[in-house]
Amino acid sequence: MSADAIQIERPSTNSKLFAHTRWDAVPTAAGLFHFAYFLGLYFLYPHAPLWVMLILGFIYSLMINANINGVSHNFIHNCFFRSQLLNRIFGVIESVACCFSQTYYDVVHMQHHKGNADRPNENGETIDWISIYKHGHDSEAENPWGYVFLSFFRDNPGAIKRELTKRGKIELRWGNIELAVFITILITMAVIVPTRPIHFINWRFMLFFLPFFYLGHCFSYLNGYYRHYGANPEKPIAWGVSSYGKIYNWLFFYNGYHAEHHFRPKVHWTKMEKFHQSIADLQKREGVRTIKRAHMLGFLDPNLPKRRERGARIEGAEASTSG
Repeated sequence: MSADAIQIERPSTNSKLFAHTRWDAVPTAAGLFHFAYFLGLYFLYPHAPLWVMLILGFIYSLMINANINGVSHNFIHNCFFRSQLLNRIFGVIESVACCFSQTYYDVVHMQHHKGNADRPNENGETIDWISIYKHGHDSEAENPWGYVFLSFFRDNPGAIKRELTKRGKIELRWGNIELAVFITILITMAVIVPTRPIHFINWRFMLFFLPFFYLGHCFSYLNGYYRHYGANPEKPIAWGVSSYGKIYNWLFFYNGYHAEHHFRPKVHWTKMEKFHQSIADLQKREGVRTIKRAHMLGFLDPNLPKRRERGARIEGAEASTSG
């Protein structure tokens, strides 16, 4: 089977609400639950013991990771609703729940798909802004812990905005609306203590919340790192690393099938297993990397290649191909 001959099955529905399938009610509900959980942390904090809040805060971090890489990610590639207004409203909800702009994230993610975790060119630049090779050396991936804990601070809002501007004024406006809503809610939470009577300057809550907010985004970058570490940036079918655990893929709406996703980004999450089966032989021939654990635990993989060995292996493979 050649890559060009591969057929993609698209879901269809007669639903007046959902654009692709009624199954998208599940990630929609997950996104709404995450939004409610975020607000719940704020209202519960003045009344719950600290140890309870620490547990709930850690769960919130895990939920940020699951949302960004599951709900939000699938929403980018296949918007859930027929109504453009509902898609915009859900984008705002996602922005508040994850504490970012869904539209700005869309730009970063599409840039990721343009470069597919590419290695730096002769000028040291990558197309993919979040490539694991961008801050590495000698065609090596960056140290995972540097990538995980520093990537949060590396976003270039100016570059994202310039790219978003190319999509038109409406997209830029909605991206700014999402940022404004999220920031307004966060400022409100920082100012007002939800007690009776109301108190002001909610510094204790912010001191509690911000580390878990940051940790959640670090978890997301940890996922991203091992979804590409050990992949081959020169082969489209091997651009990603896949993990096929059932529970993991249920929770992340089949984004564990990451090699498949990068090979054909528009495949709907409900069709990912079938798509994998249709290209499994081709993947095996092309050496697509898979791991048994969830990507977030990719560092525990027993067959994890060392970074230097990995760089030498890929360079050797390229040399043999060119020869």
